[in-house]
Amino acid sequence: MAVLETVNLTHLFGEKTMNRVSAISDVSVKIESGEFLGIIGHTGSGKSTLIQHFNGLLKPTSGKVLLDGKDINESKQTALSARFKVGLCFQYPEYQLFEETVYKDIAFGPTNMKLGKEEIDRRVRRAAEFVGLKKEHLEKSPFDLSGGEKRRAAIAGVMAMEPEILVLDEPTAGLDPVGRETVLNLISDYRKETGSTVILVSHSMDDVARFAKKALVMNKSKAVLFGTVEEVFSHGEELLSMGLDVPAVTRVFIQLKKMGVPVETGVYTNEQGKDAFLQLLRKGDC
Repeated sequence: MAVLETVNLTHLFGEKTMNRVSAISDVSVKIESGEFLGIIGHTGSGKSTLIQHFNGLLKPTSGKVLLDGKDINESKQTALSARFKVGLCFQYPEYQLFEETVYKDIAFGPTNMKLGKEEIDRRVRRAAEFVGLKKEHLEKSPFDLSGGEKRRAAIAGVMAMEPEILVLDEPTAGLDPVGRETVLNLISDYRKETGSTVILVSHSMDDVARFAKKALVMNKSKAVLFGTVEEVFSHGEELLSMGLDVPAVTRVFIQLKKMGVPVETGVYTNEQGKDAFLQLLRKGDC
């Protein structure tokens, strides 16, 4: 059974006005436990609206969101439970840091869960370790941290709630290449160590290709492609037609195919590209 499922999910903004806008339309997807899903799409495609339904921040105009088979909007209790089971980290989460110390900021979520002090302490220190924050960081003001450290502290605050599903909206936005790589690797390591389901919203096709196992493509409020990363990126030309950028190596193979070279276009990592070229050399096709 899927850990998270949307059934004909639709959300209209300004539903009862002449200017109503369909943010997401008839989206039905099933996300299995432990998966690493990448959600991709251009600005305004419905990505952020979709993920805000996953823990009940937004209620659908029609359709359902099922968490462990239960409609999260069925009652106040199911909605509250969803908030703790599905941890949502917004874009630029460091802007939400506000406590006196990093420790207190990370502890904010677990405290609201009304956990005991020992359990809160365990979760705070475990989450800090996940994101590479040292003990001395925990007693600092969050405003004394570097930009990358602030981002990691904010992500740790969501991890400390130990959600069944961790949802991150553009977690590397605005970071330099080193900070970007650090954040992506810590998210990947977190999923491997905890077995949690991770949903990553990203504009970077390369990041999704490297880290995710499945991909969901949103376009004009609809889910247009959903499957394994290999299946989705085999539609490289279709993705380009939507105005989306595909991984650089995929673009190379699409161009090679147009030039008559007998290659498959579902190549999305440099390692796959190297293997494909070696096969061509062995066959004498290039």
